[in-house]
Amino acid sequence: MEAVSRKRFVRISPKKLQQVCEVVRGKDVEEAMRLLPFMKQRGAQIIHKALKSAVSNALNLEGVNFNEDSLVIKKIVVDKGPVLHRFRAGALGRVKRIKHRLSHLTITVSEKNE
Repeated sequence: MEAVSRKRFVRISPKKLQQVCEVVRGKDVEEAMRLLPFMKQRGAQIIHKALKSAVSNALNLEGVNFNEDSLVIKKIVVDKGPVLHRFRAGALGRVKRIKHRLSHLTITVSEKNE
């Protein structure tokens, strides 16, 4: 059995979030929870919060008794979200487009023996 946590429309680009995901993919939840607060990237805080939510979801599933020490990050996926287009004044009276990229984050945790 596995538990899932989703954070949608996160205001950080998928590329920046993916860098942090590569560090914690496949690790034990306990190890990832120790590692993430000390990373300087802003995406680490977002992933830490989503991981805590996934662990909480796993512990509160009906009919399944998960042990928090035996949980592992089974899958962590970052998808592209919508792009917010903003405009800023450019040279010679022109307009420069700024793209604020959004992300969708999905974390799946399960027990080690599965």
